[in-house]
Amino acid sequence: MGDAPWLSAEKRGLTALLLSSYQRAFQQPLIGAARSSQSIRLCCQELFSCGFPVLAHGIGADPVLIYANAAALQLWGRRWADMVGMPSRLTAPDEVRSERRQALKQAQTQDAMRGYGGVRIDQQGRHFMIRNARIWTLLDEENRPIGQAACFHDWWWI
Repeated sequence: MGDAPWLSAEKRGLTALLLSSYQRAFQQPLIGAARSSQSIRLCCQELFSCGFPVLAHGIGADPVLIYANAAALQLWGRRWADMVGMPSRLTAPDEVRSERRQALKQAQTQDAMRGYGGVRIDQQGRHFMIRNARIWTLLDEENRPIGQAACFHDWWWI
């Protein structure tokens, strides 16, 4: 039996970028393993199971999700195969997608943003509010933007 999808070689590289980009943007580690000399595989496992939602999408006109940890999958009510690869705009209801797009542009311009809030929608159409989210730009080894990521601890059903 092979590795879980979040442990693939591609996602191990992405996890390293998620963690290093977060550290650069906010001057603190996203998860505890980022502070230690643990292997990237252990960092992947810790990020996937950290208990708060972490998502990332790539670049492009209609970016698709490239990462979602267990808390994000549970909150949106999706499996990895259903969520990773879907357009990230689908995480929000139609009526707030323009506001979401503007916030992502602002975060990209600033390289990072604290305190974002907005309405999101799960797979079954239930709405929830997120508050105090952090959004940051994912940079590759040559400091080129390859996407954006977000995490949050504060949310509730509406």
